[in-house]
Amino acid sequence: MTPGAGAFVLVAEDDAKQAELVRRYLQREDHAVLVVADGRAAIDQIRSRRPDLLILDVMMPELDGLDVLRVVRRDYDIPILMVTARSAADDKLAGFDLGADDYLTKPYDPRELMARVRSLLRRAQASGGSGGSGGSAVLPLRVGPLSLDQVRHEVRLAGRRVECTPAEFRLLETLMSSPGRVFSRRQLLDRAHGPDSFVTDRTADAHVKNLRRKIEADARNPVLLQTVYGVGYRIADGHQAPDV
Repeated sequence: MTPGAGAFVLVAEDDAKQAELVRRYLQREDHAVLVVADGRAAIDQIRSRRPDLLILDVMMPELDGLDVLRVVRRDYDIPILMVTARSAADDKLAGFDLGADDYLTKPYDPRELMARVRSLLRRAQASGGSGGSGGSAVLPLRVGPLSLDQVRHEVRLAGRRVECTPAEFRLLETLMSSPGRVFSRRQLLDRAHGPDSFVTDRTADAHVKNLRRKIEADARNPVLLQTVYGVGYRIADGHQAPDV
């Protein structure tokens, strides 16, 4: 996405009336919009056209939104906004656990949808713009066997690449920038989703749970990404982090 230009947004929504409303609001802000009505079509378009943002309904034919999310997150780090009529907290956390960046429950005000779209696109543009030329080199962040390259937008564990969603990357980047420092859930969410995000504190727990599966030898007994009960989370400092 070119700075100052509209984004290419893929909308996966099988309710034609709802999809048209979303299309109109997105086009008012100069975004290019493609609407698909089922999960398989969404995956096909992502693979062929790589949108800047995916607005993904949960309840769809062929493949539902959560199945689409599982497939997409294996290969792509595009921002994903889940939209659903399901309001249960467990459903929302399931979406975040699979790698969604934000979650909106129907019925919703289209203006709130657009506020979330703007927030996600700003965050994606900021993280993608860190690799410009000139100036001093940015060294990867390292904690024990874990490294995070801010220029390449890449995480590695003992040399093996770890696939992270954009929100997971930003959360981990925040923790690794200050090893040993404790961050509250709200501080981490402000870094991961932006201070104008609408996510709840439990979203931080879902991100941490997902990251632990990826970077810990035993996610149930974490060594790198530690909980400080009643306060928040921290990444182990150099003395605590394991070498392998």
